[in-house]
Amino acid sequence: MTSPDYKRILLKLSGEVLMGEQDYGIDPAYVAELAREVKAAKDTGLEICLVIGGGNIFRGMAGAAQGMDRAQADYMGMLATVMNALAMQNALEQLGVQTRVQSAIQMDAVCEPVIRRRAERHLEKGRVVIFAAGVGAPYFTTDSGAALRAAEMRCDALFKGTSVDGIYDSDPKKNPDAKRFDTVGYGQVLANNLRVMDASAVALCRDNDIPIVVFSIREKGNLARVLAGEGVQTIVTEPENEEA
Repeated sequence: MTSPDYKRILLKLSGEVLMGEQDYGIDPAYVAELAREVKAAKDTGLEICLVIGGGNIFRGMAGAAQGMDRAQADYMGMLATVMNALAMQNALEQLGVQTRVQSAIQMDAVCEPVIRRRAERHLEKGRVVIFAAGVGAPYFTTDSGAALRAAEMRCDALFKGTSVDGIYDSDPKKNPDAKRFDTVGYGQVLANNLRVMDASAVALCRDNDIPIVVFSIREKGNLARVLAGEGVQTIVTEPENEEA
């Protein structure tokens, strides 16, 4: 697979990957390892935006399922993403990478508000911009927040780092015969409910022609390999661009 010419990307990480081998919270050693991956990608000349979920601390839908008000639970989840963003900022800056955290919920004492033109300027100056607090409203996931920021920042692709090495036609953890796609259309993802991202995020990427690249972030050095077109990945794109 040849490497596309990416200039600016958005990297979406689930909050769970920050746990490392723990059952909860943030593993500083694993966050530092992730930061090294991001730095290596940035050192190739890429402009990088980051969005990190909050599931390692609190997940709004899970709270709602246990009887909490959904909007209240979602706001708690948004605050969890800010904590993760600050942890990643600290790890990156310890490696000498300049960063800015922009939050969709205003909290000036710890981070900037989301201002698109300011974020553009940060990227032009070589800083990594970490977007936190989703879209700033309940009932939207951080996947939707990632798709929104990718469109807003005119990113060439949205990279989703997960614990699985791509998109399968069924759960590979339950079905050893599950087939992994190299490429798949937005429409097929939505029609077959392949669950790579929520439907609104996939539709937003489709409408703005932003490829979604799904890969395993848990494998050391995999982000660099995927960016070079060498790693195992699944690309969600328009059907006419799919391989036969």
